[in-house]
Amino acid sequence: MKTSTKASTTAVPFEADVRSGERFEFGKNWARFLSVLDEERIEEACKSLQRMLGDDSLSGRTFVDVGSGSGLFSLAAMRLGAVRVHSLDYDPSSVACGLGLKARFFPDAANWTIEQGSALDVEYLATLGQFDIVYSWGVLHHTGAMWTAIENVTSLVRNGGILFVAIYNDQGWLTIAWRGIKRTYNRSVAGRWFILATFCSFFAIQGLVADLVRLKNPFERYAAYKRSRGMSRVHDWVDWLGGLPFEVSTPERIFEFHKHKGFHLENMLLRTGHGCNEFVFSRTRAIGASPT
Repeated sequence: MKTSTKASTTAVPFEADVRSGERFEFGKNWARFLSVLDEERIEEACKSLQRMLGDDSLSGRTFVDVGSGSGLFSLAAMRLGAVRVHSLDYDPSSVACGLGLKARFFPDAANWTIEQGSALDVEYLATLGQFDIVYSWGVLHHTGAMWTAIENVTSLVRNGGILFVAIYNDQGWLTIAWRGIKRTYNRSVAGRWFILATFCSFFAIQGLVADLVRLKNPFERYAAYKRSRGMSRVHDWVDWLGGLPFEVSTPERIFEFHKHKGFHLENMLLRTGHGCNEFVFSRTRAIGASPT
């Protein structure tokens, strides 16, 4: 297996960005998430891909995971029969997560490669070739140049291939407020603990009260979240509160952007509040071809 330390020439080096308080260390949060990873979570991750892409969509197909994070969905692609999986992430700790999962579940698989790389590094992306399925869930809005990253990632989709992206929903003034909260989290240790204590307590109490009012089992909320994509509600809270860089988009802007790039919307899941809107597009026009 090869592991590259190459990072984008267009972005501030990762470590300097973290020290300046402009970047959250996503990989360290994902490493903590892997401590609770079990077969049930892996199975739910597989099901979530199948729900959006189709039951047999990965069998015999090539798959690239742009911003692989914990590595869970690269692992799911392997489990679902992808013939080639390539995982890339800008955060070295996320790369380590992927390497750990590969060593644990597919130690001898030559068809799963994991590298450090950036969605902003056009030269690096050009070395990868094109894929049947390009997957980037909740990542491109954290690059610091979201629309550039989105455009770069479209180049990885072969003609007739699939692009599955998830992008934070634009909440207007709330987006501005959340960006301030994220900056407070990343600027100091004291700010981090203040934000965690305040908002994690708020999220937990808010959910508890809502469940009690509806006469629901409060623990079912966390079990249901696990079943949605195999993820952890608490680790996703931390990801949300600290996640810088941070950009958003309306669904309409995502539709229009990809339409002009030669993509057709196949499936979507939209949020009404904070969270990621999910889009599955197929490439119906080759790169460089004129619109019809």
